[in-house]
Amino acid sequence: MGKYIPEKIMVAVDFLLFTIEEDQLKVLMVPRKEEPFKGQLALPGVAVKEKETLSHAAKRCLAEETGIQDSVYLEQLYTWGDDCKRDPRGRVISISYMALIPREKIKEKIGKRVTEVSFLEVGQMLSEEKEIAFDHKEILKYARERIRNKTEYTTIAFHFLPEEFTLPRLQKIYEILLGKELFKANFRKSIQEYVVDTGKIQKDGAHRPSKIYRRNEDRFSE
Repeated sequence: MGKYIPEKIMVAVDFLLFTIEEDQLKVLMVPRKEEPFKGQLALPGVAVKEKETLSHAAKRCLAEETGIQDSVYLEQLYTWGDDCKRDPRGRVISISYMALIPREKIKEKIGKRVTEVSFLEVGQMLSEEKEIAFDHKEILKYARERIRNKTEYTTIAFHFLPEEFTLPRLQKIYEILLGKELFKANFRKSIQEYVVDTGKIQKDGAHRPSKIYRRNEDRFSE
């Protein structure tokens, strides 16, 4: 009986970092510098090391791509591997993670593996004519639906905001994530227990001054 030689399978993490900028939901994409799919956009990712946990690999990917090592909302999404040919280089099983972060927190930090922090509009990335490496468009579509669904029944939208914010801005975030307009009175009633008035006022040019709020940590949960 011949010696058993195990099949070589690589485990990777594909990472989706979402933010909201210019009233659009955007995701971090990086151009591939080598084959396969050289020159095409792809989600950032890393191979999982032999003695590394999946969550550590995801956090390492975030740090290497953006320089961000702060605590951010992080969620494991799905395992991709049913398609044995999803990577031309061999059998690769990938676990997708997503992180949500306010654009103000990102600023322009640069990671070890990219020359710039480039966020692109999710709708554009999902358009039929847009080519994305590997099965990353499918992964992005799955993550987009997860965000939309969780916005309906959790406080996930708050992770796109700085520590202090106005209610009009909070409502706008919800509308961007849900893809629809919301009635002001109904929206404010639905989130009133999750916010606390700071007593501050934001004056915005010709617009009516808005009260500034923060999260009510006593009621905040996912």
